[in-house]
Parts: sequence; structure tokens; C-alpha cells
Amino acid sequence: MSSSLLDKREARIRTMFGNIAPRYDLLNHLLSLNIDRYWRWRTTRLAPPYVPAAGVAAPILDVCTGTGDLALAYDRAAQQRVPIIGADFCLPMLLPACAKTRRRRATGRIRYVEADTQRLPFPDDTFQLTTVAFGLRNVTDTDRGLAEMVRVTQPGGRVAILEFSQPRHWLFGRLYRFYFRCILPCIGQTISRSRDNAYNYLPASVLEFPEGEALAAKLRRHGLTEVHWYPLTFGIATLYVGTKPSE
Repeated sequence: MSSSLLDKREARIRTMFGNIAPRYDLLNHLLSLNIDRYWRWRTTRLAPPYVPAAGVAAPILDVCTGTGDLALAYDRAAQQRVPIIGADFCLPMLLPACAKTRRRRATGRIRYVEADTQRLPFPDDTFQLTTVAFGLRNVTDTDRGLAEMVRVTQPGGRVAILEFSQPRHWLFGRLYRFYFRCILPCIGQTISRSRDNAYNYLPASVLEFPEGEALAAKLRRHGLTEVHWYPLTFGIATLYVGTKPSE
């Protein structure tokens, strides 16, 4: 596997996603056959927001928010009663997020911040829930990103990570890997016209990223407890949820 293909330096990742931002949503839904919407919905059910009966709810943070789909899913799950911040270090990805949020009349509840997950501009113990969907593997230093996500989460709050994984079924796994390695990059590159091989980078980054118990163990090393992981759609994606211990 080419080391240049898996170059995750901040400048390269920012440029790569900036260049595909105009077609990012189209390709997400097309290449996943719209199942990505279901995965985000399941995330909001397995790691639900806390909505108090009275008073102001603690906010939710979605890092590597991209075009804001998970932030918007949480706005729906919270019945529009919880403030949400979406953070991403790629401004061209945030522009469609802002546009979608305006169309859904959610700008009073969701705001977007240009920020690197490795250096989040928020105080300790701020958010009831810190989430990321399909973005953690793109963070240059995974451990630094995780440490920041845990730092800004309130004691007793949760960290939720939705990420691609590899199906293990002997037949479905083989068929999916063929699609993921051969067909998906061809379609993605053709439609996106990515100069940075974004849709060749995608399967390469998934195949080298820890999954299952390996990623769950990493969350525990960062101090999270009650770590659970939930395979989705035969293991194409997996949701990891851990709790920051109460002080």
C-alpha cells in the first residue's frame, strides 16, 4: 500500500476534502446506497442526547463534522432542544453544512466552527456528548484527537465514534471488499474528479485503521469506561460508545 496514498498530514487532508466538498454528499449517499443515513440515525438512538425536562441542555459537539449530517441528525433526535456545535478544519466542507442548516431552519441551534480535532478551542468538560462520523481515521494523530474529544466531554458524558469497518462474513465480506477496493474507487474518482485520489484513499485508510476490540481498547486507554461497540449493516460500519467517568 502506497505511503503517499495514506499521507494524513493536515495540509493534505484539508486540501483533499476541500476539493471534493461540492460532490461529497452526492457520493456519500450514492456509494452507500443511502444506508449512511440509517447509520447516523442508529447513532442518535444508541448514543441519544440528554434533553432535560426543564432548564438548558448541555451542548453536543460533532467533530470532523464535514457537511453536518450527524449534527443535523442529532438536532432531530433532540427535538430541536439541544444546542449543537459542528467542528471541522476544512472550510469548504462547512459551507454546505451551513447551507443545509439554513434550509432546515436550524441556525439558531446548530453553529459551525473551523477547528482541528487535535486542538479543539473549547474548555474542559463542556459537552454532554462528543461525536464523530467517518472522520476519526482522517485525523493525523488519532490518539491526540481522541484525547481532545475526551477532554471536552463532561464527566458522565459520552464519546460516540461511527466509523467504517470490515464485514467478517465469509461470502458477504469478500463481495464487499471487492466493491470497496475496486468499484467504489472507480465511481468515486470518476464523479468527484479528485486530484488527490480521495476515493482511493478511502478504502486504504479504512483497511489500515483499528476496528472492533482494537479501537475499543484504544478508547479505554483514553480513560473511557463502559465502552461498547455495535456493528451496523453486517459490519460495514461500527459505532463505538464510551463514557467519561464522573469525578
